[in-house]
Amino acid sequence: MQPRVAEPNQRFQLAEAEMSDVVEALKKRLAGSSPIQPVASNGRLKPRPETSEQERTKRAAELREIYTQPSDKWPAPNVDADVSWKEIGLLPEVTHPESNPYNEAKEALGHALFFDPRLSGSGQMACASCHDPDLAWSDGRTTSFGHSRKMLTRNAPTTRFAAFQDQFFWDGRALTLEEQAVAVLLNPDEMHASPDHVRNVVASITPYQKLFGEAFGNEEVTIERVGQAIACFERMAVHGRTRFDAFMKGKTNVMSDAAIRGMDLFRRDARCMNCHHGPLFSDGQFHDVGLSYYGRKFEDLGRYNITGQAEDVGRFRTPTLRDVTATGPLMHNGLFQLAGVLNMYNAGMPTLKRKDHQQDDDLFPTKSPHLKPLGLNKHDLEDLAAFLSTLEEPKLRVRPPELPGLHPAP
Repeated sequence: MQPRVAEPNQRFQLAEAEMSDVVEALKKRLAGSSPIQPVASNGRLKPRPETSEQERTKRAAELREIYTQPSDKWPAPNVDADVSWKEIGLLPEVTHPESNPYNEAKEALGHALFFDPRLSGSGQMACASCHDPDLAWSDGRTTSFGHSRKMLTRNAPTTRFAAFQDQFFWDGRALTLEEQAVAVLLNPDEMHASPDHVRNVVASITPYQKLFGEAFGNEEVTIERVGQAIACFERMAVHGRTRFDAFMKGKTNVMSDAAIRGMDLFRRDARCMNCHHGPLFSDGQFHDVGLSYYGRKFEDLGRYNITGQAEDVGRFRTPTLRDVTATGPLMHNGLFQLAGVLNMYNAGMPTLKRKDHQQDDDLFPTKSPHLKPLGLNKHDLEDLAAFLSTLEEPKLRVRPPELPGLHPAP
């Protein structure tokens, strides 16, 4: 049987037997490709040669045949030997811990508490102040404003996918989502509350008493229960309705040619899956990417402040790349946009040099060995950005709830 005429999107539709042969041949050819340029003496790479539009279109068609197959038939990703990677794919079902089981009343209570500014010491800040659902559950700022408009030191990450994390904050100082919620309430620079303030304010509002009774079986208000309710709500704020998810479910035409090329770059030549793998596009681990600003303005020692271990200086938790195009500015300090981040990774990220007074400094940070100059060209970077854009969730308006004891939401 001869191949049918290609559709306008260049996707070749072959008879089943022919497709299998072609896919295997393409996989062998692609697996052997390595367009990364040798590292020059100065550690920088010249971008690899650009290809013509016709060649890029042809390559996209070839890659589409590969990536429309089940993921176990995809080419192996380009990851270092010590990386225990997981394939990118669909998000799993949300699970709730035994210590904080789900019920609808608890989710509704958490929804109200998440938006209620009365929990804060000033009565003016809520969780939603820094994690606004209209801003992809972040706030769009370089770093957030805290209590009394104090500028905080780190960018507010999205809470949309918190259900799939097992360490929280950029430095991992909270091990549960419940602990994270309480820590923000009690942080004097953030919501500036105390356990007594939270308990007394919430317990004094009669409608909240009923909600606590429905959620927990009795009306007792504690800050631990407040954290449990907020965490329950946050775990349910997950969608998984991106173009990438649709592609993984079989809607193969939702990904552009550029995005298909970018997906292959992400998995292979751009080495992204050394840290950004699995359904969450994050390994959940801590890495130094050269942005600690050690000894300079904006210095942040990251994970070291929690562990006290010298090897953790400048390490931060790998953020999810889901919604990365909607949650800028990026990185722990919020100083970068996506194009700049891609350019930095292409260069291998900054490498700090010891100054004379730092020669014997045991805390001088060491950049992750997973970061290497890539030599990607302009079209490669555009394709990577196109793929990352497919990880953005469509806008879904989450209206603030009617807060107990206050005027109803508009």
